[in-house]
Amino acid sequence: MQRDERIPGDELRRIDDEIRSNWPTGAAVDFEDALAYHESLPAHKRFADVLESADAPLLQPRAGVPQLEDQIDLLEYLHGEGNADLLPTTIDSYTRDNAYENAKEGLANARETGDDTLNGFPAVNHGVEGCRKLIDAVDAPIEVRHGTPDARLLAAITFAGGFQSFEGGPISYNIPYTNRHGLAETIERWQFVDRLAGAYTERGVRINREPFGPLTGTLVPPSIAITIMLIEGQLAATQGVRSLTLGYGQVGNVVQDVAALRALKALGTEFLPDEVTVTTVFHEWMGGFPPDEARANGVISLGGLTAAIAQPDKVITKSPQEFQGVPTKEANAAGLRTTRQVIDMAIEQDIDIDGIQAEQDLIERETRTLLETVLECGDGDVVQGTLAAFDAGALDVPFAPSDSAKGAVLPARDDDGRVRILEWGDLAMDDEIKEIHAARLSQRAATEGRDQSFRMVADDVDAISDGKLIGRPQTGGDA
Repeated sequence: MQRDERIPGDELRRIDDEIRSNWPTGAAVDFEDALAYHESLPAHKRFADVLESADAPLLQPRAGVPQLEDQIDLLEYLHGEGNADLLPTTIDSYTRDNAYENAKEGLANARETGDDTLNGFPAVNHGVEGCRKLIDAVDAPIEVRHGTPDARLLAAITFAGGFQSFEGGPISYNIPYTNRHGLAETIERWQFVDRLAGAYTERGVRINREPFGPLTGTLVPPSIAITIMLIEGQLAATQGVRSLTLGYGQVGNVVQDVAALRALKALGTEFLPDEVTVTTVFHEWMGGFPPDEARANGVISLGGLTAAIAQPDKVITKSPQEFQGVPTKEANAAGLRTTRQVIDMAIEQDIDIDGIQAEQDLIERETRTLLETVLECGDGDVVQGTLAAFDAGALDVPFAPSDSAKGAVLPARDDDGRVRILEWGDLAMDDEIKEIHAARLSQRAATEGRDQSFRMVADDVDAISDGKLIGRPQTGGDA
C-alpha cells in the first residue's frame, strides 16, 4: 500500500538508474560530481539561501525559450532591465509530457530557423552540460518552472545541472494539468523527486521545493489551495526536503489575499516539521487579463499592493501582454518594474485594512477542517488520506481537468469580491461555514437583483479581463 514513507536509499538508486536510462542525456548525471558543482557556486546563486535571507518580497517572472544562448540572453535581460531578484527557466510542453523526441526535433528546428519553435526550454535535451552553462552564465539564482506530472528525469538532470529550486508537486501538477495520470501515480513519482532533493540536502546542497499554489488559477477558494500546499509540503518533508516555498494565487480581493497569505505562512509553520524552513510565494493574477495593456498594468499593480501589505517572501510577476500569450522580454521586464514600483512605495506605509484578521480566521478554520478530513480518511497517513479524500470529493478543486478530482465545487464572489463557495459538492466542510458562505453570496444576489446560479460563476470568471473584479450584470436580471 502506498504511504507517506521515505524512499529507502537502495530504492532511490534503483529508480534513478531506471529513469536516467530513458533518454541519452541521463547518462551524464553523476551525483558526486553534481554535489561538487553545486558547492562551487557562489553564495548569491544559492536559491534557498537568497530567498530565505530576503528582508522584502523578491520578484521572479516566468520565462523560457528553446535555445541555450537565447535563454541566457533572456534571463540576463530580465535580471538587468527588469531587476528580477530570482530567475526562472520555464520548461517546454513536450518535455512536460515526457515527449523528449518531439522536444529534440523542436530544438533542432529552433537552431535551424532561429524561431522559438518550442514554448520553453527543453532542459532534458540540453542535458547536464547545457544546464550548467546556463547556471554559470547568469548571475542570479534560477528555478525550474514547468507543469510536469512525471518530472523524475527533469529533476535528475536539472539538479545535476546546478538548479537549486524546483517547482511543482503531485497534486498541483496533476489536478490542474492533466487527465492522463492518476493521483496515486503522480504521488509516487513526486516522492522520488522530493527524495532526490532530500538526498542533495543531506549532503549540504539544499534544494528548494515550491508546490504550485494557484492550482487551476480560476477563483480557487483559499482554504482549498492552502490545504493542498500543506499536503505537498508534508510529502516533501517526509522525503528530506528542508526548504519549502508554499504558493498562493491572487484572487483579487486585497483583504482575502492578504489574509490567505498570512494564513499560509502561519499554517505552514505550524503543520510542517520544525527542521523545514517555510517561505511563501504570491502569484499575481493567473486568470484572464484585459487586452488593453494600461488596464493590464492596473491588475499587476493591485498584485504589487497586495504583496506590499502581506509581504510574502517571493512574488511571481505577470506582464501587460498576458492577454496575447507569451510576452516579449520588454513586456516581461515592464511587469517586473511595475510590481517593484508599487511594492517599494507601499511597503514603507503602515496600511491597516479592516477585516483581514477575521478573514484569516475563517480561512484557517476551513483549512483545518479539510486537513483533519484528509488525515481521518487515511487513518493518519497523508498519502492514503489524500487519495481517499479526492476519490470521495471530500477534497476537491474547481474547474479541474483531472479525472482524479470530482470538480464539483463551484466558486463565486461575494458582494466584496471575496471568493466563496456556491456549490459544495461533497467537500468536507461543517454546516456553520457553509452558512457563512451562503449568507455572503445571498447578499450579493440581493444587491444585483438576481438568483444565485452558474451565471454568476461565469460572470466572475470573465470579470477581470472585462475590467472589473465582480461579474455584475450590466442591465440587471439573470439573463
